[in-house]
Amino acid sequence: MNSLFSVMIGGAIGAGARHLVGQAMLARLGAGFPWWTLSINIAGSLLMGLLIGALARSDVSGETARLFVGVGILGGFTTFSSFSMEFWMLFERGQTAQAFAYVIASVVGAILACGLGLLVMRQVPA
Repeated sequence: MNSLFSVMIGGAIGAGARHLVGQAMLARLGAGFPWWTLSINIAGSLLMGLLIGALARSDVSGETARLFVGVGILGGFTTFSSFSMEFWMLFERGQTAQAFAYVIASVVGAILACGLGLLVMRQVPA
C-alpha cells in the first residue's frame, strides 16, 4: 500500500505541475502551436533520464524514489518520460529494431486511436 500511496501523491504533484507549466506557456506563447506539450514531454524525458541515471549509480535501493518521482511525479507530468525510458532500455539491450518499432507503433498507434475515438464519438447522438 505504501508504494501505491507514493505513486498517487507523486502523480498529483506531477499533474499539477503539468497544468501550471501548460497554463504559463499558453499565456506567454499563445495557442498557435502546442509548445507546452512539447516542452513538458522533453523536460519530463530529461528528468527521467537524470533520475534513472542517478538511481543506477546509487548503492541504495531506489525503489521508493523510482515509484514516487519516476512513476508518480514524472508519470503525472508526462507519460512521454516513461516512453522515452522504455525506448532506451530496448536500445541499450541491443534490441534496436524493437526500439524503433516501439516508437513508430506508439506514435502512429496513439494518433490513429485518438482519431478513431473522435470518429466514434462524432457518430454518437448528443
